[in-house]
Amino acid sequence: MHLSEPATTMALNVSAHSYSKEPDIRLEDYLDDKLQSTTDFENLDSLLASVEVQRSQLQTQLNDATKELEDARRAAQDRQGGLARSIQEFYQLQESIDVRLKIVAESHAPDEAIRRLEQPMKQLHKVELAYQYVSLLQDVENWRLEARSHLPQSPKAALEPYSKLKKLSVRLRELQKAADEAATHLVDYVERVTEDLWNEMKDTMSKELENILKKRNWPQGVDTNAEMDDEWLQCFEKLIDLQLPEVLYSEQVVTLLPFEVMAKPFIQWFRFQFMGNNATSNPQAFGTFCIPQFLSLIDKWEGFFRDNVGYVLASRFHETKVRDRSVYMDPACALITAMLPVMREKVDAMVQHGLKNPQFLSSLMVQLMDLDDEIRSRFNYDGGDPDQGWAGLTSEVLDKHFDDWFKAEKDFALERYHAIMNSPDARNIDYDYSGSGKMKPTFGAVRVTDLLKSVTSQYERVRRFSHKLRFLIDIQLDILDDYHDRFKDSLDTYYTINSTLGRTLHGLTREQAAALEGTGAFETLCKVLGSSDHIIATLKDWSNEEFFVSMWEQLQTRAKRSNGDGNIASGMSYESVKDRTSADIGSDGDGGILFDETIAAYAHRRKTAEEYLVTALIDSHQKAFRPYVAKVQWTTISDSTHVDPSQLSVTPELDEPLKILKRNLTFLAAALSTAVFRRIWREALEKLQDMLWTNVLMTQNFTTLGAAQFVRDLEAISSLIDRYIPDGSAALGTLQDGSRLLSLPLEAENGAISLQQASDRVFTDNTEAKKLLAELGLETLTPANARKILQRRVENSE
Repeated sequence: MHLSEPATTMALNVSAHSYSKEPDIRLEDYLDDKLQSTTDFENLDSLLASVEVQRSQLQTQLNDATKELEDARRAAQDRQGGLARSIQEFYQLQESIDVRLKIVAESHAPDEAIRRLEQPMKQLHKVELAYQYVSLLQDVENWRLEARSHLPQSPKAALEPYSKLKKLSVRLRELQKAADEAATHLVDYVERVTEDLWNEMKDTMSKELENILKKRNWPQGVDTNAEMDDEWLQCFEKLIDLQLPEVLYSEQVVTLLPFEVMAKPFIQWFRFQFMGNNATSNPQAFGTFCIPQFLSLIDKWEGFFRDNVGYVLASRFHETKVRDRSVYMDPACALITAMLPVMREKVDAMVQHGLKNPQFLSSLMVQLMDLDDEIRSRFNYDGGDPDQGWAGLTSEVLDKHFDDWFKAEKDFALERYHAIMNSPDARNIDYDYSGSGKMKPTFGAVRVTDLLKSVTSQYERVRRFSHKLRFLIDIQLDILDDYHDRFKDSLDTYYTINSTLGRTLHGLTREQAAALEGTGAFETLCKVLGSSDHIIATLKDWSNEEFFVSMWEQLQTRAKRSNGDGNIASGMSYESVKDRTSADIGSDGDGGILFDETIAAYAHRRKTAEEYLVTALIDSHQKAFRPYVAKVQWTTISDSTHVDPSQLSVTPELDEPLKILKRNLTFLAAALSTAVFRRIWREALEKLQDMLWTNVLMTQNFTTLGAAQFVRDLEAISSLIDRYIPDGSAALGTLQDGSRLLSLPLEAENGAISLQQASDRVFTDNTEAKKLLAELGLETLTPANARKILQRRVENSE
């Protein structure tokens, strides 16, 4: 670091001043060291010489330092001057820029310059774009010519330039979308050239195969068990090699070119046979001739193609992503793919005819489903989708014409339903439907379920879920709802006729009254009861079938995905489907079936009908037993103190009630299941017991003969009931125990208990009364009832 001039000068002055004014201690120390004795003065000259040398060296160093100081001073002055000049120049330049900016801001010259340059720049851009455009077209043409030059000798070599052209075409289309559909003509041209080149390549190779086939008189001159020669196989392989990239990169199923060529004679034959003016082209011949002949053709040549070219397909596609697709790996499936376009043409023509003839359309769809199933099962055809399988020709038709087909099927179903309801025997009970002890529905109910089964068969093979749901809800459930409403109306009418208020408001016609006579009321209710039970049982059985279980699972999945909002299927909201099928839709539980809501509705009608039937049965018994309760006298005196009831005949007034009981038992036993029959009669007999208990046993007075007669009458009633219902008379158990107590003899025999003994013990206290009842085996009676019963004996009142 260089010292500044003032600092250096100051140091020198300080040093000079110190040397001249003050003794130098270091000098004194030096002299004292050198001159310690007189002898040292002899060496004074050498000492002075040494000092002189040191002084000279120091002077030289001082001179050098002084020179360097001067040089540093001049350099510092030069730098300061340069920096000042640079600052001055900067300020001058800044002022100049400010002036020019002001001039530019106040002037329009730049805009005018820009405007003058716009047109040349546009022209230059056009020239560059035209150059690039022409260069691209030149590349397109070169690739096209190069691809053509390799055919038909080397299709693999032709694929290289074609692939470049194809990639360019795809890339241009992608760029066009990002550029707001710019360069439309260029993109279209490249695509058209690419497509034309591909068609030309295929035509060139196809003609080579066609010539080979022509030489061999294909297919007439070829036996199905023959082997393809080398030339034939080599040409076949060339076509597969040419098409390999298309197969691997196409998102759609591609018809293999050699199969397309070899199928041409088959297609011509098909068109002549089934798409011309001959009888086999008639729409009615589609299911009987066209479909069987189509399948027969595939079946005939299946072995030929598999034996000859199966290994070729395997060698080309085994290690590719399409190795799991039968349309490329199985020659028979590849042949089907080549034949399907002409079949689609035929199907389209048939559909157009069916749109004008709904009945034909209905049968056509069944025939198409059969065809699809046959192709899938017989040839393992997957349509290029190994996971979901081939959708089939039926799905293709329904994608366009489902509404037309659905309307036709719904009209037919409703027409058949109304015909069933209007048939004379629809409301008659079908006693031959099931064996003894089973519920008997009406003929109409059986036919309705058969109709619904036929509707299921119409759509169960449909693949789209929304289509199946439409059939279920808008046809089957609509019919079931209408049938349910008929049951409801029938029960409402029955209630109105049989209620006092209903008869007062609406009156009762002679026909209605006649319909309820005898077993008429039972029959009316049994029709609803048996038919409702039949519908419920049928729907529960269906809910366990694989088809409806699968539908329920799909419905649950869609419902959970929708979270209760939006549509579960096309045009069907979550709530509407839930209201028609099951409240458990969308829940996490395992319960619920498709027909929950319908079953619940029919179950309510069944319960109501059963309740009405019990009431009707009770009313029938009350009317029948009214003369018996009112007119019979039980105080006839007998000469004997012990009367055997079995020796007595039934009271005359009981003959008619027994006939009514037998009639009711016979009718209901034939119409109802064992469980329902027993349940209904148990309730009715309990009411009958209450009536006889209250109006006879607890009201009338009995002599010994009268009590025995009452026992005999109850035995007759019980015997009749037990013939139809094993142990059914147990419902009258309390009444039977009461009659046994009532009929105790006046005089006991063989250790039995007499009337007097029983009376004494019963009236002693409850404990004694219970012991008595236990001894007699009358477990259903209470001490209070026992006392009342014994008080009805005339002998006890005397």
